[in-house]
Amino acid sequence: MIRILIVDAYPKEGRQSLRDAGGSEAGDLYRALLSRIATGLETEIQADVLHPADGELPAASELSHWDGVVWTGSNLSILDADDPGVSRQVDLVRDLLDAGVPNFGSCFAVQLAATARGGRCAANPKGREFGIAREIHVSAAGRAHPLYRDKPDTFDAFTSHADHVVALPPKATLLSENAWSPVQGAAYENPRDGSFWAVQYHPEYDLREVASLARLRERELIAQGTFADETAARAWIDGMETLHADAKREDLATELGIGPTLQDPRLRTLEVRNWLVARVLA
Repeated sequence: MIRILIVDAYPKEGRQSLRDAGGSEAGDLYRALLSRIATGLETEIQADVLHPADGELPAASELSHWDGVVWTGSNLSILDADDPGVSRQVDLVRDLLDAGVPNFGSCFAVQLAATARGGRCAANPKGREFGIAREIHVSAAGRAHPLYRDKPDTFDAFTSHADHVVALPPKATLLSENAWSPVQGAAYENPRDGSFWAVQYHPEYDLREVASLARLRERELIAQGTFADETAARAWIDGMETLHADAKREDLATELGIGPTLQDPRLRTLEVRNWLVARVLA
């Protein structure tokens, strides 16, 4: 039995908006994913979910009780440094690292980790990278890193983010990038404290979850030109949900640009498994 803390970085109203759009809460997505991976590894995971944006924080004496911590994305912006929902999560990253706990996270998490250790984030001038992060390239350092063991050198991933990391902190290693964002994967390691492996994309998402996010952010995505209009947005959403329900629809997969690295659940979620094996179960 291993104990994992899942930090759901969404505030209460953000979690409600996901449900209203037909999606899942981020913490629930990771709980289900960790359970599936644990079954394949013939181990058992006890997962506790925490909502620090709402003020739920562990006592200092509890931090080392977990074998690892998984961080979700969020609808909060890392640039809102004065928002207590953001600042208390940056502080929690520091506390967990100081306690020597291994961390993994997606999207908002890579920005939290960078900020907590002196890096810098900014709004992406290209707007929101949404739906599919295309042609993520694993760096030379990434090829040698356990996070990307057995991952293709170039792959696509599900994504949704408007902010991104523009400068990594000291002792952080760039593991992957693409044309949209200079940091798609990074690792912070320090022998004197904990580690944080994080990706800008979402290995925990599937077609249905991305479709629900498109429904939630439809107006923003039309405004920035991701979709030409409401008709185009709805057609894309319908296509994603149809393909989710029937993976044999090769015509839809081709039309939507859904290749093997997105269709294969094990390959799509490999980073989470690799982190568990290398940093928690080792």
